[in-house]
Amino acid sequence: MPNFARSNPRVAVLAYDGLCLFEFGVASEVFGLQRPEMGDNWYQFAVAAAEPGPLRSGIGNIAVSLDGGPELIENAGTIIIPGWRSADAPVPPDLIKALQSAHARGARLLTICSGVFVLAAAGLLSGKSVTTHWRYADILKDRYPELNVIPNVLYVDEGQILTSAGSAAGIDLCLHLVRRDFGAKAANSVARRLVVPPHRDGGQAQFAEFAVPEVYEGSRLGPVFDELRTNLADTKTIRELARLAGMSERTFLRRFQAATGTTPSRWQTTERLRQARILLEETGTSIDQIADLTGFGSATNFRHHFRKAFQITPTAYRSRFQAPDTRAGTDLTGIDNLCL
Repeated sequence: MPNFARSNPRVAVLAYDGLCLFEFGVASEVFGLQRPEMGDNWYQFAVAAAEPGPLRSGIGNIAVSLDGGPELIENAGTIIIPGWRSADAPVPPDLIKALQSAHARGARLLTICSGVFVLAAAGLLSGKSVTTHWRYADILKDRYPELNVIPNVLYVDEGQILTSAGSAAGIDLCLHLVRRDFGAKAANSVARRLVVPPHRDGGQAQFAEFAVPEVYEGSRLGPVFDELRTNLADTKTIRELARLAGMSERTFLRRFQAATGTTPSRWQTTERLRQARILLEETGTSIDQIADLTGFGSATNFRHHFRKAFQITPTAYRSRFQAPDTRAGTDLTGIDNLCL
């Protein structure tokens, strides 16, 4: 796919009356700050009016300062829609035309939270896989049955169109786009500035359904998490983990599930995949070695779990995201096709 960060680095974030400030702030923070450490090829950021008239935020009645109007949409390589004032609010016809034109010329369109309703109203999502905040997923699905609404993910990348779940998932999607454009090292640098993880695994359900564990639970399960993270290549039995936590096996499983939303086995698999991604991005370690270091046992088993989790093979992931200075000596033969 074209790298718009280099062929067209202009990013336009839309401002509208009733602006969602958090979502707008996410886009501004990731793409709008000066980042001299990134060199001269970083994004060129502007705030574009989605409609005429004075524009204010949805909370606090804060006036929004603009850099321009439709001409910024016409010239941007990436257009960000930071939420929308309501799932039921109509989209101005002029904005629909501008987005349709931008899509036709190949611009990337990125939505955060309820912003997906704007692209749906513009008729640009037919047959696409998309996501939105879990509260809006059923509304979106009912209103636009031609869409493949995926309610349990943080974001969906369809290439030219990218959609994210509620509010903070916009950070995940924006960092993903930085990773796509400039590589993992750049995304990690931006994440450090934001003091957020460069990538969160899992879906929306873990944030919607599970409460933060009590402090005393955290202190008892803490040694278990440390053990699973430190010794990824080891497979501990439930009896061993329960003993480490000072609980009976039944109590341990119940409280582990309540604290994490998953089982110890699945939790450790997620940690193994997280470490595997780091090795793929930052080292030239072979696939067989990564499988051994992360506890998958065999390259076949590793590829199965990796592709199931990320819809991409480890080799193709490395080809896309590995930092250029770590590619020497890496075996990139036999790259598999992406399944998305």
